Amino acid sequence: MKQAVAIRVLSPEDIDLMRRMLGMFGAAFEDVATYTEKQPDDAYLATLLSRPDFIAVAAVSEGRVVGGLAAYVLVKFEQARSETYIYDLAVDELFRRQGIATALIREVQRVSRAKGAHVVFVQADVEDEPAVALYTKLGTREEVLHFDIAEPDSPA
Repeated sequence: MKQAVAIRVLSPEDIDLMRRMLGMFGAAFEDVATYTEKQPDDAYLATLLSRPDFIAVAAVSEGRVVGGLAAYVLVKFEQARSETYIYDLAVDELFRRQGIATALIREVQRVSRAKGAHVVFVQADVEDEPAVALYTKLGTREEVLHFDIAEPDSPA
């Protein structure tokens, strides 16, 4: 049975929702430790949520965070414009295939447009077929390589 889901852009007053969204990310990505064990303090999260270059959007059903999206607005240098990068997007397993991810993306598009961004972009692992299918439905696919560059003298 499909439950009502509200899509909400988080503000500095939404620390608890942000923490619940982090927990949902940890469960959805099967990496609970990364998202819950070393969470920043309330002041850090409030500052982050007040930044004009950070967007957090939560999908909430009956008080439970069932989806979330974290994005960064990147100010460009070659033109007076910006782009928004979706850093994390996840939906609780029990709530998938209900249009929640699309609703989260549409909301970040709306917020991004208001901030002057001309495009929203996202990366996906080739083997993550549901994500690739979703992003293909919503946008134009580009084939690129991604590199993580470690600091000198640190493990990759």
